[in-house]
Amino acid sequence: MDISSNIFDRAMRRLAEAEEDLRKDVEAQQQRWRYRVHRGRVTFEHETRRVHRRLRQSVRAFVAGGSLRNLLTTPIIYSLLVPLLLLDLWVTLYQWVCFPIYGIERVPRRRYTWLDRGRLAYLNVIEKANCTYCSYATGLIAYVQEVAARTEQYWCPIKHAEAVPSPHSRYHRFVDYGDAVGYREGLPSLRAALRPRADARESDGGAATVRSGSPPAV
Repeated sequence: MDISSNIFDRAMRRLAEAEEDLRKDVEAQQQRWRYRVHRGRVTFEHETRRVHRRLRQSVRAFVAGGSLRNLLTTPIIYSLLVPLLLLDLWVTLYQWVCFPIYGIERVPRRRYTWLDRGRLAYLNVIEKANCTYCSYATGLIAYVQEVAARTEQYWCPIKHAEAVPSPHSRYHRFVDYGDAVGYREGLPSLRAALRPRADARESDGGAATVRSGSPPAV
């Protein structure tokens, strides 16, 4: 059996196992802290909400107990909001204009929007603002990474010569560095796998997974 195929299969199994572990952890978290999520809305039990409100720190106490140096960095941190908003707008515009031309399925922006921390009753207004800001920034980066990953899979699905720290989820599908035959033969199928689902099902290679050193599946 091809060595690259084994490496790919092991990587995908580990990824699936990690996702399953995370799902189980979230379920345990919901039971432990007595809340449920329905249509994106988080609801805590009455007693839990009461405890949360009691543990909320006042803004005055929060500011008084904070670090002056941390406070002075606030304008710098929040100044990043401007480039983040521009990045969000520009990447969204890019994928809406270019992805249909390339035949790539667009990345749903809503999937990378997590603003649930602002609903926690034990956070004061400053903490809610900070948490909402961090959630927006990290969600945006995850969204941009997926847009970039799909772009990379279309234009240059080749692994790097050395190990890449924390590669994106599509990287393990790429062709080995130096595998010229695998790249030439596998590129059409790797591109076809990016098509919107309806189009991919109609394509012979739409759901194919290409492994380095092997001809594309048909």
